[in-house]
Amino acid sequence: MTARIARSAAAILVLLIVVVGLAVTIVPRFLDRLYYEGPASDHYDGARFYNPDGDQDTQRLPGGGSRAGFLWRQLTGRDGRPPWPAQVPVAPSRPAARVMGERMVVTWIGHATVLIQTQGLNILTDPIYADHAGPLGFGPRRVAAPGVRFEDLPRIDLVLVSHDHYDHLDQAALRRLWQRDRPGIVTSLGNDSVIGQVGAKALALDWGGSATLTAAGLRDTSRDIRCDPDSWCPGDRAQVFVTRNHHWGSRWFTDRNRALWSSFVVRLPSGGNIFFAGDTGFGDGLWPAEAAAYGPVRFAMIPIGAFRFQPGEMRSGSHVGPAETALIHQRLGAARSLPIHWGTFRLSYEGYDTPPKLLAAAMRCTGGSGFAAERLGVPFEVAPYAKPVTGKPMTPPEMMRCLDTPEVKALP
Repeated sequence: MTARIARSAAAILVLLIVVVGLAVTIVPRFLDRLYYEGPASDHYDGARFYNPDGDQDTQRLPGGGSRAGFLWRQLTGRDGRPPWPAQVPVAPSRPAARVMGERMVVTWIGHATVLIQTQGLNILTDPIYADHAGPLGFGPRRVAAPGVRFEDLPRIDLVLVSHDHYDHLDQAALRRLWQRDRPGIVTSLGNDSVIGQVGAKALALDWGGSATLTAAGLRDTSRDIRCDPDSWCPGDRAQVFVTRNHHWGSRWFTDRNRALWSSFVVRLPSGGNIFFAGDTGFGDGLWPAEAAAYGPVRFAMIPIGAFRFQPGEMRSGSHVGPAETALIHQRLGAARSLPIHWGTFRLSYEGYDTPPKLLAAAMRCTGGSGFAAERLGVPFEVAPYAKPVTGKPMTPPEMMRCLDTPEVKALP
């Protein structure tokens, strides 16, 4: 009996040693809290990043209540949410290898993943090809297949990664892209650590930093006076400026705001700039003008979904709704904008097609133009920049009063 107990104890001890050894090896890949270390700034306290225009709205749970209650409602769907389709039909397209000159062809692949082809460059934003927007194969399930199959993507030159949430930073997709194309990957501080976990290499920059894509590859030109925002960096193919937005970041429960979130401006040799908002709330509403200061915006990608967590809600702290998105389009002075971040993963409680319908109503309020939904996987052309019809300047309260109609209130 004593020998049997001793053998059992030894076996348990060996098992514990193996488990601890595996934990030391595996767990840090998912729970790493030290994505970035550097000097404090107006949006970094030496340990975590924060929004300089305030974090009260990003710290609250959507819809209120406890975290356990929120997760339970998400898992069970017991929150009064309207039905969504289980599957949305998508006919994937096969883009051209390159689009030359000032001509620009854009394909919305799904969620915040967009392929922009112009000037002989292929640019991809927040590439996500996962079936679930969450860790370890869990999380909201994709209802719309990618508008371009991964194997049909042309060779990618530049990838923009806005932050570390699972519906924007898909490690598997980034690993495949890196192994296949070795693209230049630009992100904001700390996210290079997460991307690096799968062997891909990214250039991580602070807000206001810049990178230049040259024939020899991507380089940090944040401190190169030849490449400041008011000049054109000699010999480059594109300049990327990392710009402020209003959001937060986390991969797990313990790493909140260890990595920075951002939007981007891409400056091309001619035709106007590209703006990618990433994932964002409205915040102080000043950051769109900061991005527009880099030059006229030919084409912008702005989120319109995942904003409603209780009946009638028009925004959440870290996600703009279509009402505020119409104001962002206006404040950017964008000639053409694509609504993204809707219709792919169910992250909130609004109806499937509520975001584009509400956006159309908001655009009628401003009287502006150039901002309407496009179909997944269907390429469309964007003309070179021409001064847009921006419509009537509005504040968020004025927009909400304009949208206080039976038509809008009836949207689920």
